[in-house]
Amino acid sequence: MRVRAIGYLREAVTTSRLDRSTSQIALTRFRPKALYLSFYGIGNKRLREQALNLIEGTELNALVIDVKGDNGKIPYESSVPVASEVGAQSPRMITDIAGLMTTLRSKHIYTIARIVVFKDLLLALARPNLAVKTRAGNIWRNGEHLAWTDPFQRAVWDYNIDIAVEAARNGFDEIQFDYVRFPDAPGLVYIQPSTQASRIAAISGFLKEARRRLAPYNVFLSADIFGYVCWNLNDTMIGQRIEDLAPLLDYTSPMLYPSSFQFGIPGYRFSVAHPHEIVSQSLERARQRTRLSPNRFRPWLQAFKDYGFDRRAFTGKEIRAQISAADAFGSNGWMLWNPHNVYSADGLDEK
Repeated sequence: MRVRAIGYLREAVTTSRLDRSTSQIALTRFRPKALYLSFYGIGNKRLREQALNLIEGTELNALVIDVKGDNGKIPYESSVPVASEVGAQSPRMITDIAGLMTTLRSKHIYTIARIVVFKDLLLALARPNLAVKTRAGNIWRNGEHLAWTDPFQRAVWDYNIDIAVEAARNGFDEIQFDYVRFPDAPGLVYIQPSTQASRIAAISGFLKEARRRLAPYNVFLSADIFGYVCWNLNDTMIGQRIEDLAPLLDYTSPMLYPSSFQFGIPGYRFSVAHPHEIVSQSLERARQRTRLSPNRFRPWLQAFKDYGFDRRAFTGKEIRAQISAADAFGSNGWMLWNPHNVYSADGLDEK
């Protein structure tokens, strides 16, 4: 039996005394320090082994793995019927998910299943009735040419939660929902009017239903949010208001990439020059607004080249500045994001 507690791993240990045995719960403080591997990254032997070697030699101890990626694909054989119906099973990047999970567990790696929820090209194209539409009635696509599904639709909720339940059964320690929001574009058409109240209700409702269905599987639940959600008092027009979402989650994961703060934060307009302050002050603002413990937050940190300001590289100096800010705040660890899955030990402590 494995028991969860926020900020801890608790393992049941069986001890025997004569012919009687009892179960004891061992409580161990644990702070995930993770790398992200995409749908393709986890299936690529070179990228996967580079990540595992980095975990073995540094302070890293966790992996965020795409279980349903940005285009809607699932990397391993799924028993969820809709996954096969919409074409989410090809290519098969992981041929033996049980073997992979056994290997990661033997290395004491904490595993986080990333599930991209409402951005889902495959489901939207296969079932247009579930897709976000334009006013002309066409399936809407974003700047990546990817279609989205309608967050108001319960069928979309059920599909994603089915995938989450399967991930929990496969042995993942945590379920992390990404793109658990409305598209950040105006003038789109859903099955009901999009207002701040209805958007917040839809996203909160999805998370509540996910928690209810995942409860028997003893996994942590987390979700990614825009960095500016820590600051904006409204729902950022996407259904994410931190006061409403954070209490529903074990961990809230704001994406605190300095490159994404195109308007800066108070006192720090040129955000890429201040990675420590971006992370520190955004987390503190989130804590003040939610009145939750710092241990209920685990931020995403930037480990990729800047795209929003001067194209500077984010090397060990910038990465360490972000880590130091998260550590000083007291967050439940942190996660490094590089969309190309290329990481180095620069900026990381050795084991």
